[in-house]
Parts: sequence; structure tokens; C-alpha cells
Amino acid sequence: MPHDPTGLPDLPTVFTPVVPLREGGDALARAVALAPEHGAGTLAWVRSAARIEAAVVLEPELPLAAARPAVLAAMSALADALAAHGPPEIPIGFRWPDRVLVNKGEVGRARIAWAPGTPEDAVPDWLVVAVEARISFPRGWEPGHGLGATALAEEGFDTEALDAAQLTAAWARHLMANLAEWQRPGPHGGFRRLAERFLGRLEQDEATAGGKRGLDPATGALVVERDGTRHAFGLAA
Repeated sequence: MPHDPTGLPDLPTVFTPVVPLREGGDALARAVALAPEHGAGTLAWVRSAARIEAAVVLEPELPLAAARPAVLAAMSALADALAAHGPPEIPIGFRWPDRVLVNKGEVGRARIAWAPGTPEDAVPDWLVVAVEARISFPRGWEPGHGLGATALAEEGFDTEALDAAQLTAAWARHLMANLAEWQRPGPHGGFRRLAERFLGRLEQDEATAGGKRGLDPATGALVVERDGTRHAFGLAA
């Protein structure tokens, strides 16, 4: 079998170039640096035994404000990848605006960046969405050091058979599917479907409990209606 320089199995050809980084690398920063020259499809990922960290460059067609929910599609893609490789029926959720939970413990997050200086009403030259998740805690870690934090190894994932390369490739495939679904017109696609998928995993907190929740398609903000009052919570920059 020929050597795969990307290190990622079964990766769709739309992702190119693929840039592996050493342990300690910052996938988001690397993708941002490559975005102006290489454009959409550039994927940077970190080779690590302890975590998954990956970032992809996108070229949106929407103004920045409306394109920013791409980070929610990235979160849903990570949740889909974890659900496909984890124990059956393990709960995978989100905490607004950017945290990913497994069995109610924080395991990772999503991040986003865009071309500097882009106004909210202008289409950015590029966007970068990135995710990270903890596969295992550092050696010597003791329970209680990170209240509310967890790792895949602690939640029953087979981390002997599952590694960062497999999870990164799975995330990339699900991201491509989620973005295509967002762009698809009709009742089974569009922003409404993106919102349904995200909100279906979003946990209640003090700010959102007891209210009707939705996402604003113009900005991606979380909108909560309670007792006749509308509250909006913006996406993290």
C-alpha cells in the first residue's frame, strides 16, 4: 500500500492540501496562515496521541455575520464523529457557545477565524473552522484536577483502536456533509436544518432554561424567548 503523506484515512479529495502538525502545533493558526494562498479545502491537523485538533479553510458565499454559523456546523460534525466511534447511546452535547460535552463532561471546543478586517456585511475571502477534543488526560492526572472536564478514554471510547487521525478524517467527512446540507434548499436542508441539528444537542443552562430556543439565521446568535421577552446570545469570536 502506498504511503499516505496526509496521515488521514479515507479523506475526501476536496481537502487539499492536508498539513500534518507535530504535537503542540496549533491547527487553527496554521490554517489561517495558509488560507490566503491555498484557499478552501486546506486542512491542518495535529498528530497527537492525547487529543484531536484540526482546522479547515472555507470560502463562504454569505456575509460574515451569516457565515459565522459555520462553526456550529463544525461542532455538529465533531459530535457526529464522536457518536459514530463511541459507546452506543453515549450522550454528546453542546454548551453555548462553543463547548463540546461527552456524558455532560467538557471534552473539547470549536473555534473560528476569518480574513482580518472583514465587515459584518461583507463576504470574507476565507473562514477557518477548527475543533479540538481530549482523547486522554496527561499521565499522572488525578480526578478532580479539572472539575467538569473529561476525556474520551474516561467515557468508554476504545482509545487503543481509535486515534487522532481517524477522528480527524471522520470530522472532515461529517463537516463536508453538514455544510452541503446547510446549502441545500428545501425542508431537509438550509439553515433551519443546521439549527435543528445543533439545538438538538444544546444543553439547558440558567440563561436558556424554560425558554423557547432558536438560532438567528442572520447572525447565528442563540435566541431565547421567555415570558414575552427575547434574549440573544452571540457567537463567540
